[in-house]
Amino acid sequence: MSNNLPIDEVDRAILTVLDKYGRISNAELAERVGLSPSPCLRRVRRLEESGAIRGYQALVDPAAIGRSLRVFAGVRLLRHGREDVAAFERAVVQLSEVAHTHHVTGTYDYLLQVDVADLPAYEQFHAHRLASLPGIASVSSYVTMKTLSADGR
Repeated sequence: MSNNLPIDEVDRAILTVLDKYGRISNAELAERVGLSPSPCLRRVRRLEESGAIRGYQALVDPAAIGRSLRVFAGVRLLRHGREDVAAFERAVVQLSEVAHTHHVTGTYDYLLQVDVADLPAYEQFHAHRLASLPGIASVSSYVTMKTLSADGR
């Protein structure tokens, strides 16, 4: 959050509802959190201005945009110097197939969520785009067989 805005329980309730139902009407949101519409709208606007709400998005079925295969790729870097990490991060965020990049602890340095059409598309991505990123020591790929969360996130 950009401003150190104090967040109370009502704000947390608003954020929780919006996280799950981003397109909910203000009237329904107000009812769910126990406010009248005007104070609810004021709080939402304050949360938007503070950066607590960073935006709104549609949750799209990956198959609808030709991205039926989800692969998680664990990436280890050769070196962990500031410049090496920065070079990798600048390059990986340019790859349109990479939906999310997480800097993690443990066996890997980064965990990437890669969405592509199919296994041959991932093979091409891996061989020609991912492997050419600066500073990569190794990549381990995990093909998703099924996603269990109701919203697919």
